[in-house]
Amino acid sequence: MSYQHCYADGSSARLPVGKVVCIGRNYADHAKELNNPIPAEPLLFMKPATSIVPMAEPFALPKGLGEVHFETEMALLIGERLSKVDEATALAGISGVGLALDLTLRDIQSQLKSQGQPWEKAKGFDGACPLSVFVPVADAGDLQQLQIRLTVNGELRQDGNTSMMLNPVASLLSYISQFFTLEPGDVVLTGTPAGVGPVRPGDKLWVELDRCLRVETEAC
Repeated sequence: MSYQHCYADGSSARLPVGKVVCIGRNYADHAKELNNPIPAEPLLFMKPATSIVPMAEPFALPKGLGEVHFETEMALLIGERLSKVDEATALAGISGVGLALDLTLRDIQSQLKSQGQPWEKAKGFDGACPLSVFVPVADAGDLQQLQIRLTVNGELRQDGNTSMMLNPVASLLSYISQFFTLEPGDVVLTGTPAGVGPVRPGDKLWVELDRCLRVETEAC
């Protein structure tokens, strides 16, 4: 099985459908807004390949499962196999840079957390990862100086910079690779700045990564 990872310049890379590795609480202001402690080391979880849907198309929200929250994140497309690598090797393994919405069933997540259970049902459901096209990493500029913005129905809701990450890209990828081998086609989500909140059917979203990408989408 393969997935057509598209680049903003019109080119594409056919890579196997991979896993989505995510980091929780990588922005201190986001941890604070949900009254969560800042973890002492990266907090990792995964979304399956079946969670990926194209961000540029309307995305469906689960029904009858409580509030769905948006979390806007910079996404990294992995182009080389990374296993127990150092930071320089990790950076060299990035193929593209894009945007993702880490959709979260917040009510279910809160219930699972209160019981000390894993978050997969809240984070890994079908359609939980709307994903943009990718900008070739060489064209993205400094990955630690990119502005992430989300506008919902004309209202700016999230506006943060990747310089605010608690775990920068290089150290994050190196850390992940000590536990999970990253394969070509895998995607890494790097955390969300403050401003997360509920998304409802009919909401129109503008998702931006600095000057690299701007995607218009809609919840349905």
